Amino acid sequence: MNISIIIPLLNEEESLTELHDWIVRVMHSNQFTYEILFIDDGSTDRSWEIITHLGKSNPNVKGLRFLKNFGKSQALHAGFKAAKGDVIITMDADLQDNPEEIPELYELIHEDGYDLISGWKKKRYDSILSKNLPSKLFNWAARKTSGVKLHDFNCGLKAYKKEVVKTIEVSGEMHRYIPVLVKSAGFSKIDEKVVKHQARKYGKTKFGMERFINGFLDLITIWFVSKFARRPMHLFGALGVLMFTIGFGFAIYLGVDKLFINPLGSLLTDRPQFFFALIAMVIGSQLFLAGFLGEIMVRNRKNETRYTISEGVNLNQNK
Repeated sequence: MNISIIIPLLNEEESLTELHDWIVRVMHSNQFTYEILFIDDGSTDRSWEIITHLGKSNPNVKGLRFLKNFGKSQALHAGFKAAKGDVIITMDADLQDNPEEIPELYELIHEDGYDLISGWKKKRYDSILSKNLPSKLFNWAARKTSGVKLHDFNCGLKAYKKEVVKTIEVSGEMHRYIPVLVKSAGFSKIDEKVVKHQARKYGKTKFGMERFINGFLDLITIWFVSKFARRPMHLFGALGVLMFTIGFGFAIYLGVDKLFINPLGSLLTDRPQFFFALIAMVIGSQLFLAGFLGEIMVRNRKNETRYTISEGVNLNQNK
């Protein structure tokens, strides 16, 4: 199979049939073998009814329905796990991503050998204050923090080599920083392609103002994950040893001063350096212990299910 197209969605009943028909036209005109994976992230409208109908009329349409809204990252994770294509394309369901971009994205992965091609919506039709400026800020911070030189980390339109999606773990709210996860997994051929952005045709965005705060928190998380997820002792242990050494150094100084230099001076407990040394050694010990426990957790980590699927469409077919 050439292409798996993964489409996470939440309450997008108006756009699904139009998006499906558009994708099918592109697939047929380019003679691709394909599957379309709709991941219904707990929709409360008629989205799943429409997906089921599309699956009956087109056996290349497959669907997963979450029992409730678990989030876009979990939807992508489920789609990655189910995908069978050699090249994986992800796109949003709101018709803001253009299916006409798919053939060129496929060629960049299949022919040119890239691991990941991320879409870059260079010209956007979103509100400047609510989306454009925050997106530019997040993308700038992500570039500086991760070292991945992309202009648009959060674009839903991306193309992946099959080995990439079967390797990375997308959890929490990390869909915003998938390119960083890909780099951290050891895949280095990452680039971007300018893609067309279209104004939302139906409904309204499902992401509120909380995405700004979540985005910054996720950026801190992704920085830690990319550098220390597999070796937490390197961060917490180093900080713990540093703090304990500083505190112990002050304790030695106070002891030498009291025993040999100024034995008749004030009590150790009357000197602020005593409490600084004590606190520094306690914090250092705690940080070292946190690193040690982190190492144990990393080595004993088991796969966890982060979502519950209630129904499926055409999932047992082999293409």
